[in-house]
Amino acid sequence: MLAVLSVELRKLNRSLAAVLALAAPTLIAVFAFFVLLRGSKPPPWEMLLQASTGIWAYFMLPMSVTALTALVAHMEHGPRAWDHLRALPVPRWRLYAAKAICVVGVVAIMTVLNLVFTLAAIHLAGAIKPAVAPVGEPDLTRFAVLNAKVLAAAVLVIAIQLWIALRFASFVPALAVGIGGTFFSVVATSAKEGVFFPWQMPVNMLAKEAWRVETALALGGGLGLLALAAAIAHLARREVL
Repeated sequence: MLAVLSVELRKLNRSLAAVLALAAPTLIAVFAFFVLLRGSKPPPWEMLLQASTGIWAYFMLPMSVTALTALVAHMEHGPRAWDHLRALPVPRWRLYAAKAICVVGVVAIMTVLNLVFTLAAIHLAGAIKPAVAPVGEPDLTRFAVLNAKVLAAAVLVIAIQLWIALRFASFVPALAVGIGGTFFSVVATSAKEGVFFPWQMPVNMLAKEAWRVETALALGGGLGLLALAAAIAHLARREVL
């Protein structure tokens, strides 16, 4: 398994995954930087970090997952490399499991970078314009736990997107599902049923109602792991993609 993972990591290094991993959290940090500079009063740290996490969970994470899974799948679909890979003396499930692990790992890195880049952007804006420097101290432990929950709740979305991206040679179905899921998540933000919608599960980690947080986390994380296992088993049994 380690050998297969090593190969997947090398493929990612030669792809645009690193650019994507840096671009998404950088955009949120740039947004936070300019919003803070435009202000006239010092906001609390909690508000800024909460907003950054919300933007990531609400929109940028689902769209990043859509792009990342399409990219990972296209590395094999593009050059028609599946026949070669599936002929190797390696259990087929390991090929797909390695891709799943890499995708979850990259999303985890992006989640951490979002918090780190936002902190840096806020400190920079405060240094340039001291009048808007945030008040209080940032509760990094709380927001680290919150971001970990967001990542866990996103596993179901990752499983769905990766399953579709690997199942179909064309990137269109995966992009259509990802864009459609994010669209309905945005337009149905206030719907109570949104807690059961995979694309809204990450942002429900910021909900005030405990039951929404617990339900979304259980479904997004627990059901997400089952969906990943089901996707790997299904894809490994297929003879032709």
